[in-house]
Amino acid sequence: MQQLNEPIETSAHEYPWLKSYPEGTNWDAEINPCLVHEFLEKSAKKYPRNNCTYFLGKTLTYKQIHKETNRVAKGLQELGVKKGDKVGLFLPNTPTYIIFYNAILKIGGVVVNFNPLYSVEELEFQVKDSQTDLMITLDLQILFEKVEALAASGTLKKAVICPFAKLLPAVKSFLFKAIKKKELANWQSSAVADKCIDYKTLRKNNGKYQPVESNVEDLALLQYTGGTTGTPKGAMLSHANLSYNILQKKMWAPGLVEGEEKIMGILPLFHVFAMTTVMNYGLAAAAEIILIPKFELKSGLKLIHKLRPTLMPGVPTLYTAMINFPKLSKFDLSGLKFCISGGAPLPVDVKRKFELLSGCKLVEGYGLSETSPVATCNVIGAEVREGSIGVPFPNTIVSIRSLEDPEQEMPLGERGEICIKGPQVMKGYWNKKEETENVFLGDYLRTGDVGYMDNDGYIYIVDRLKDLILCSGYNVYPRQVEEAIYTFPDVEEVIVIGIPDEYRGEAPKAYVKMKEGSEQKSEAIMEHIKTKLSKIEWPAEIEFRDELPKTMIGKLSKKELREE
Repeated sequence: MQQLNEPIETSAHEYPWLKSYPEGTNWDAEINPCLVHEFLEKSAKKYPRNNCTYFLGKTLTYKQIHKETNRVAKGLQELGVKKGDKVGLFLPNTPTYIIFYNAILKIGGVVVNFNPLYSVEELEFQVKDSQTDLMITLDLQILFEKVEALAASGTLKKAVICPFAKLLPAVKSFLFKAIKKKELANWQSSAVADKCIDYKTLRKNNGKYQPVESNVEDLALLQYTGGTTGTPKGAMLSHANLSYNILQKKMWAPGLVEGEEKIMGILPLFHVFAMTTVMNYGLAAAAEIILIPKFELKSGLKLIHKLRPTLMPGVPTLYTAMINFPKLSKFDLSGLKFCISGGAPLPVDVKRKFELLSGCKLVEGYGLSETSPVATCNVIGAEVREGSIGVPFPNTIVSIRSLEDPEQEMPLGERGEICIKGPQVMKGYWNKKEETENVFLGDYLRTGDVGYMDNDGYIYIVDRLKDLILCSGYNVYPRQVEEAIYTFPDVEEVIVIGIPDEYRGEAPKAYVKMKEGSEQKSEAIMEHIKTKLSKIEWPAEIEFRDELPKTMIGKLSKKELREE
């Protein structure tokens, strides 16, 4: 496969890896974008009695979820929500998230995802920037106190308060209200009670909402970037962007059976990775979505053992934790058909060990908030190349551009900035014209990631542009140093960053978490990696930590270590 500057009409069927697809696959018929909420509607019509969600022991069918979504849609319209209005979701993984997400889209609204772990200051910035007037949350004190602060300051106009206990099975619901009463907010007595709408009142209607004339190019979602490279920006994703990405994933894994799959919802739905690969894909495939509001390894393994999910999207730290769990062999993981890793580079050693211990194929994919998010992935049923983020999704073109001159395309095998063109690429950043112009090179999105493409179209990420370490004028890529350290048997996690160095200007420093019970031996690690790295790549220092910093979705984070 060649790297292409030609229009996207060159089409995915030119890629050799598509030989793995069923003969006669009709690409044009199967990759027509739609309105995102139509996935739920179609699955509810076709599989009304199938379980849509599993949440802490309680299941809801597609018919139940769809019926509740319609009631919420009408309730939102009665509140005055109209086409183009921004509605915030400030929720953990619950059926409430799925219901409101689809209800907002049904009436032409725009979903704005908010991270429940954000501080009030971070939330205040995002509410103002996105022009969100209405927020949806639960009556949990830990969430409501932040919404209350936003409403009290005048930043937020209204909030819908939904009951958490109602999401639980009857006995659990009773016990929660009796034993954990302090965790529930007494929002009716709050100083901002006049700005709060009770969910019971909102849904008290016949569900006959007023249909809104919508187009697939309409804005569906504002997904804020993590802010690791500056102020968070709202990626504008249309119905076409999101639905196309879901259909691309369905075609990428043709072995999955509609109406028969179960997906582990470990990752938070407010993050674009889970929103697409867990929720939206799950609804499109009429799968049962196992929602976990807060992941804990042992209880998560028990759920996998009991419910036998077939799919499990995750981040590398999840798979690392699983392979290092001392009693993993006691849990039956054989129900898993495949797992997809994203959000951060997947160490080759972690992939091999997980597949050996679980018997499940683990493939690595790649994307960004700006690409809805998946742009490339290794293909189930085709050759999986270790260390590769796979090949471009259908109708997606990846171009490797020179780090010195982005107008110049690099030859196959040579490193450059990964640039992406495809139907899942965002419309731009919300109210940020200059930042939008800077991130696009013609039709191509500049990712800020350094990588290369081999002769068969498989792509390999070397590192983030901003993570490059300049040692004596040479480029040192932290990921390569990390991969070498991961091969030391007693290492569980590692992060490498650049630190000031009098002689080299910058030098790599490794932060290492050892496996439980292992000795901290920097000399042994150095001796182990010397044959795997050039001298310029050797870490100037190795520091051992009991824990390494992680982001909201559990991937290792360099930001905190740089700030130190």
